[in-house]
Amino acid sequence: MLHAAAPPRPARLPVLARNVTHFMRLLRDGGFALSPAHAVDALHALRHVDIGQRAEVRAALAALVLSGPDQRPLFDAAFDLFWRDPDWEGKLRALLLPRVDAGAPPPKRSNRLADALAARQPPPSSRPAQAEAERIHVPLTFSDQERLAQRDFETLTAQEWRALQHLVRTRRAHLALQRTRRLRAATCGTHADLRASARLAVRQHGEWLRWKFRKRAERKPPLVLLLDISGSMSQYSRAVLYFCHALMQSRERLAVFLFGTRLTNITRSLRERDPDEAVAVITGQVRDWAGGTRIGAALASFNRHWARRTLSGRATVLLVTDGLDHEQIELLGEEMARLRRFAHRIVWLNPLLRYPGFAPQARGVQAILPHVDALRPAHNLDSLLALETLLSDHGGPVRAAAPATPHKEAPPWK
Repeated sequence: MLHAAAPPRPARLPVLARNVTHFMRLLRDGGFALSPAHAVDALHALRHVDIGQRAEVRAALAALVLSGPDQRPLFDAAFDLFWRDPDWEGKLRALLLPRVDAGAPPPKRSNRLADALAARQPPPSSRPAQAEAERIHVPLTFSDQERLAQRDFETLTAQEWRALQHLVRTRRAHLALQRTRRLRAATCGTHADLRASARLAVRQHGEWLRWKFRKRAERKPPLVLLLDISGSMSQYSRAVLYFCHALMQSRERLAVFLFGTRLTNITRSLRERDPDEAVAVITGQVRDWAGGTRIGAALASFNRHWARRTLSGRATVLLVTDGLDHEQIELLGEEMARLRRFAHRIVWLNPLLRYPGFAPQARGVQAILPHVDALRPAHNLDSLLALETLLSDHGGPVRAAAPATPHKEAPPWK
């Protein structure tokens, strides 16, 4: 006869429930799409397995929370740290500060798990007092997040850079929707749907009780991002990559190309769920990172091989560069004019606009500026988040130019 596993003791049940709840919160902070109902389901599932068998507990929890094979390594690391090893704080330090062993290669880091554990780690002075009470620890307050979003990417310290990555990772960016000419069914709207209303009246034995309507359909705007990764743009390019990863995880219609001395398509690499792994794959794939810049040659390669495939459907081009190119200026102007004919509109994101008196004195800037529809800064997180309203396309493109006279605080661009 089969006997069910004995239920846990009443004294241990609150402790087990509290630990399961903490583990689910840890996974949610690590990037899993979990709700409080998953903790309740996990407690019900553990009643049907032997909690003394580690493999059964792992399999039961994995069946509840995993939605894809790419989440398995992060789940295994979180399970091992939370449930087995009593020295999980040492493991956390190993994640944050990886060691180099001569005998074997170091274990693979998981920055999402390290951030989630660090957010829930109590300070050393108050650990004994907080052992019985449940506290919620957050890495940044609202004022700290607002202050960090206004900081220049180039002035961030290593700790602030990690906090900014966590802020971008937890905030899913959604661009504004575009209104199209097509109509779709709706409960209320500006266009009466006579056919649908007549069909409804037939089903109701000829009684015309209510109207059906149609309204303008909305869609996500297609975007193509051309990102400069030269030496003067490396710090800003890395921040824009994290922002693009958030857009890609939000199912935005986005195609990303990197250019320094050559053009590289990294759209598929950004679909990786973990942003740190995605950026690591991209930096290993791109061989001209933080090198020279050839904007004209890169635009020529894009117009020749990718423009017709990616710029269909009223696509918007986001050009992220400082425009400091001194070679082949005639080619740069010709390719920008050709790109303008392909794209619906071009938005230029220039980090140099952080200076109050920026003037278009460089030859590369003067070649690009006549062909863009909007010129915006891209030196902090607030300037990137402003794209959500800029790309709404309610009222058409707005041409913006840089000031014609230099300011006394502006650097002498040549």
